[in-house]
Amino acid sequence: MKCYFFDVLIFQNNKGNAVAITIRLAVRDWDYFTPLALGDVKPEGFNLEIDRVGTLVGDLATSDRYDAGEVSFSRYAQGRARGEDDLLAIPHFLMRGFRQRCIITRHDSPLTELSQLAGKRIGLTGWQDSGNTWTRTLLALEGVGIEDANWYVGRLTADHPIVDRLAGFGRDGRIEAVPGERPMMELLQEGWLDAVFTPFMPEGFFKPGSGFRQFQPDFRQAELAYFNKVGYVPGIHLLAIKPSLAAEHPWLPQALSDIIERSYQVWMDKRAKYADTTPWLLDDLRRTVMDLPADWNANGYVANEKMIEDFATELHRQNLTDRCLSAAELFPQFAAESASH
Repeated sequence: MKCYFFDVLIFQNNKGNAVAITIRLAVRDWDYFTPLALGDVKPEGFNLEIDRVGTLVGDLATSDRYDAGEVSFSRYAQGRARGEDDLLAIPHFLMRGFRQRCIITRHDSPLTELSQLAGKRIGLTGWQDSGNTWTRTLLALEGVGIEDANWYVGRLTADHPIVDRLAGFGRDGRIEAVPGERPMMELLQEGWLDAVFTPFMPEGFFKPGSGFRQFQPDFRQAELAYFNKVGYVPGIHLLAIKPSLAAEHPWLPQALSDIIERSYQVWMDKRAKYADTTPWLLDDLRRTVMDLPADWNANGYVANEKMIEDFATELHRQNLTDRCLSAAELFPQFAAESASH
């Protein structure tokens, strides 16, 4: 964990006193924060402290350490469904990604189609997680609903901690903790599990002889077909800020989003130039430009309204929320601003 500090900018409040606006931001170690971390891109109008964290802050709303941070889309939406307004989420998706690649199985498994998971045992790293919610959506599109498989929630490997990953959503005989809290990769290797949903691949997954593979052999083509069907790359994590800070400085949420977007753009431009970090990165950049529209990663309410609505629908369909929220309910401030323009 490392913090980066930028020069404090001093302003005058309405009483003429000098004040410094400092935002303490907790985010995962995404590469596009590099220009911000190195000072190549600097915020205007506020001081920014970036703290790179290994896991998301448990309760950003009550944290005395952070003012803003990366939050789970699912957990934020669940809070809004309960009537909570202790965070102001910005429709800026710090993490988004296709989920077809996140379904893995044994290398010798005969299963290659999502529809074949009906009646099978599936492991997940967390039931309410945004990513796993999107992945269950993929199965539902192929006719495999929650009632059509046996779900086991647990730690991926022995290096991961034993924690409550059911979060109250367990159901005997349908959604249960992994027996004995055994690592899911061991159960997958033994054949007890037929597939596992995981956001990050276990160590050694891509090495020859690992014994594992992505469930769909051509997962990239499956992801492209999905994009052409729905029109977006699913959002996983959001940028959020404490409402009291946003109320005191109404311009701040958008300014924070804008400077992160600027860092992203600078990083992507440099990535295209310095593409030799891996042999085929340049080809991946080329194919992304060819296959996806230029605004595939655009932030903001309007650009993401359909994706937000679809996710809210899935949260309700999968019984993670007791009612189906609208995009405007999830991002009221930004929906209102959009309507006024």
